[in-house]
Amino acid sequence: MPKFFQYLNRDQEEELSRIANQIVSDGKGILAADEDSDSMGRRFTPLGIDNTEETRRLYRQMLVNTDKEIGKYLGGVILTPETFWQNDDNGVPLRRVLADKGVLPGINVDLGTVTLAGEQCDVTTQGLDGLDKKCSVYKKAGACFAKWMCKLTIVEHGPSTLALKENANVLARYASICQQNGIVPIVEPAVLPDGSHDLETCQKVTEQVWSFVYKALMDHHIYLEGTLLKPNMITAGQSCTKTYTPEQVGEATLASVQHCVPVAVPGVAFLSGGQSELQSTINLNAINCAKGWH
Repeated sequence: MPKFFQYLNRDQEEELSRIANQIVSDGKGILAADEDSDSMGRRFTPLGIDNTEETRRLYRQMLVNTDKEIGKYLGGVILTPETFWQNDDNGVPLRRVLADKGVLPGINVDLGTVTLAGEQCDVTTQGLDGLDKKCSVYKKAGACFAKWMCKLTIVEHGPSTLALKENANVLARYASICQQNGIVPIVEPAVLPDGSHDLETCQKVTEQVWSFVYKALMDHHIYLEGTLLKPNMITAGQSCTKTYTPEQVGEATLASVQHCVPVAVPGVAFLSGGQSELQSTINLNAINCAKGWH
């Protein structure tokens, strides 16, 4: 008779499930406030603001010190390691300011991408070395969840099988390390909008990516009830000449979720993927309004 080793105990599972469900409870979303210093510079420079650690702290302080009402709409905020350890002007850690408003603090733990040598446009994400120790420290300091992004690009013959396998396994290893430390992993396989591909191609590639990811998560014994998915919407490439309606985006995205995402996953939080705030909001509304969620 086969024996199965216990991945998590019941208390660990219950904690992870509680956190994941709190983040995506009705009417709430996730604020990604984890722009790196270069991205912040692109925001600050046109306004004549110096891009320093202090100005970034003041900017994030402004966000977290928004009215307490934000707790009604935000389930969690993703922070950079820099922001995670910063305090407000009163000496209170910014992560604690969020927690006091009922918003769970999270942390971006990946270290960016490197090229997969020998492949056309494929990359993988680095940062697994030392991640277990980092997660242990972050958990003790109040982090409830983490984020890790893997990027995949649609080209004529890609993403390659190597890229699909490598990025799926990297996401699974990251998720395993997080859960062993009591941190909910947000799994973010991002199919980039770069290119001229149509919506149908994006859907096929995205479903292929998600299928590889969930196979890897199962192989690594990930407790799906204690995870969240943060994927791209199903949209045409930014250089595509064909126009699609928000309703088409919503229907295609919902279909892909139904095809690939196990029902055990508590929630899906879509990334904007290079869309404007207005367009991404319109498409997100169309996804929520698509028939078939219930």
